[in-house]
Amino acid sequence: MTPEAMRKGERTRRAIVERAAPVFNTKGYYGTSMSALVRETGLEKGGIYGHFSSKEQLAIASFEYAVGAQRDRFAAALEGKEGAVERLFAVVDVLGRTVEDPPVAGGCAVLNTAVESDDTNPVLKEKARKEMDDWLRLVGGITKEGVRSGELSPEADPRETASVVVGTLEGALMLSKLCDDPGHMHRAVAYLKRHIGSLAPPGGESGVRTATQD
Repeated sequence: MTPEAMRKGERTRRAIVERAAPVFNTKGYYGTSMSALVRETGLEKGGIYGHFSSKEQLAIASFEYAVGAQRDRFAAALEGKEGAVERLFAVVDVLGRTVEDPPVAGGCAVLNTAVESDDTNPVLKEKARKEMDDWLRLVGGITKEGVRSGELSPEADPRETASVVVGTLEGALMLSKLCDDPGHMHRAVAYLKRHIGSLAPPGGESGVRTATQD
């Protein structure tokens, strides 16, 4: 295969994933039919299978595309942010956007995949678990650095903070979707920012208020 043919194949593969990802993220793995993928991609079944050996392989690539888009949002939001409070607020805001402005149509790919694949697809479940672990490590790492620098109280436990922040946001995502009410997420974001602000040691309140107002 020539380099040009390889590049064309890569472009086609990416185009398939970009169009398939919203379908999988909205309908789920088992709710997504090949006919829906054919319709969305504009390719025949053979054309899709020419780039992916199975529906599961395409679903995995679509999941990785969706979480990659979310990672890009984290990177953009954290760029130039200094201090643990400001960085934690950025993480909260990124996940808070997912209800009304998801990076890929259908909502949070990690939550959607975790719920659907729990007892049905161990490969996708493991993908979702690893991504969730990355989010927990991100929040925990920021918290740990904040404690080390003195911006956060020594009592701010990184693992506890990670569980509270990620768990609250993912729960609010589910409530918002189930009840068709983004207010659940808005309230969760406001609560978490107050909680993060409370992690500052005595005497650090003024800096936290400034970060909250921003």
